[in-house]
Amino acid sequence: MSAFLGLVPQYPSPTLEPPPPYGGTSSQLRPLRHRRPATSLPSTYTPYPPDAPCPPNRTMVQGFEWYCPPDFQHWRRLTKIIPTLAQLGITQIWIPPACKASWKTGNGYDIYDLYDLGEFEQKGSRKTKWGGKEELQQLVAVGAQYGVSVLFDAVLNHKAAADFKEPVLARRVDPKDRRVVLDRKPTEIEAWTGYDFPGRQGMYSPLRWSARHFTGIDYDDLRKENAIWKFEGKEWAEDVDEENGNYDYLMFADIDHQHPEVKRDLFHWTWWLKSQLPQLGGLRLDAIKHYSYSFVREFLANIDRHVAPGPPGSPGTWFIVGEYWREDSEFLARYIEFMHHRLSLFDVQLVSNFSRISLASEHLQASATGGGGAPGITYGSRDTDLRTLFDDTLCIWKPHNAVSFVVNHDTQKGQSLETPIAPFFIPLAYSLILLRANAGVPCVFWSDLYGSFGVTSNDTPASEDAASPRDTPLPDPQHWKPPMCGGQVLPKLMLARRLWAYGTHRAGGAGVACVMANWWEHASKRMDTDVYGFNQRHQEQVYESQRGPAVEEEPEDWMVAARGAAAEYLAMTGSD
Repeated sequence: MSAFLGLVPQYPSPTLEPPPPYGGTSSQLRPLRHRRPATSLPSTYTPYPPDAPCPPNRTMVQGFEWYCPPDFQHWRRLTKIIPTLAQLGITQIWIPPACKASWKTGNGYDIYDLYDLGEFEQKGSRKTKWGGKEELQQLVAVGAQYGVSVLFDAVLNHKAAADFKEPVLARRVDPKDRRVVLDRKPTEIEAWTGYDFPGRQGMYSPLRWSARHFTGIDYDDLRKENAIWKFEGKEWAEDVDEENGNYDYLMFADIDHQHPEVKRDLFHWTWWLKSQLPQLGGLRLDAIKHYSYSFVREFLANIDRHVAPGPPGSPGTWFIVGEYWREDSEFLARYIEFMHHRLSLFDVQLVSNFSRISLASEHLQASATGGGGAPGITYGSRDTDLRTLFDDTLCIWKPHNAVSFVVNHDTQKGQSLETPIAPFFIPLAYSLILLRANAGVPCVFWSDLYGSFGVTSNDTPASEDAASPRDTPLPDPQHWKPPMCGGQVLPKLMLARRLWAYGTHRAGGAGVACVMANWWEHASKRMDTDVYGFNQRHQEQVYESQRGPAVEEEPEDWMVAARGAAAEYLAMTGSD
């Protein structure tokens, strides 16, 4: 991998094809420290010719949060608001995992069956937490009608809630360095790795999953012991992230993407998904740092050849964004290059910068008002300097393959990747990703539009028949947190992006100017709105008065005609 990571291209992207990122073991990886400041990307940079019309801005919305109520109504909820989202400029909606989870209340990241979209009686219900298959199909169709493409959240790293357990030889590995094997000899464990999918009865896919399709698991049911067990005869994929030595294993039963039956079934699944949702707009790939880079590249190539063929960006092709959580934009840029620029990634560094600067600014303000503060933080330092917000972000490295965001379901309060951003700063952050050029495709978070129930108890209807929009039990309303600024600011920013955020500040009047500050003082900045030249004429009059009387010149013919026309207009209107 070191050869792959050693390439440092010039901006824009290099023309050379990078070597594979798996030239050796994951121990050869090193965190990259080559960083780019925001100033390395000119503000006038644009992928389109200056004299060509800009295409409509793309804007994504994450159509859920972690704490959405498990009322089987979410697909209907999304279908209902699609027209409004389209009016605000939304062109893509990222929906939660629509496949059957380990239980009817599961968000879908605890995935059980890829081929059950809420169609079969499995794991406590026919529908998923979000709704039934027919409602999902209607959502995708209505989205296409309004120009809002649906992105399907694909969880391909693991499986959960197996139907039966199997005896497997395995060895424990060190959770802090999965390359280190703790047991000298393999031990027989009981692993939940058997999947028959009894509710589906082999429809759509005949594959019954067993231990041979996985590399490891985190629980031995024989001894009731939690550990990371690597199955005998299996190895972790080498071309994965090097966190924890080798971050192939994440959770549940870890899928072996190199197994030919697994690869064939997953490739077939994308074709099947397209057949069930013909107007689907693309995928969001979950947790791609945990499975083979080479598999991801084959997976993308298969989609382009057999599922949604055509040049990237053309009608009918799928937009694909991956979740690779790593604050190393150079590394993510190399990853994108290895994928032939066929997928985008979320801009993790940008969210980290938002958090760092907003919290430092909040501490500084608290210190200024006598409320304490963080030592070492001063006004104008890097920790509060808005000019550094885009430093080393993926928007700088790969602006055409970045998806920028402020909050998502993983970074919101109570989640594993929680990344706090000071509340006062959230509108500023959205202004930056929605109204700034070259900030990738901005993604608006559900809770910032519609509020959040937060970490509360989730009551579930006793049955799907008992679930209706009128009588569905919801989380306690007293814990509901309204959207930022009462829901008044973000829709306006989204609409501004749709209507006016085009061109650059040097494009002859096109574009949007946005003024912001992270200090609690009132200030203003005058914008040039003098389209009739009143200010210029006033300045000329001041200049002429300072020069003294001037010799009157004979007016040109066009001036005489203009004055005559003005006099006629004033006479007709009775003005003087």
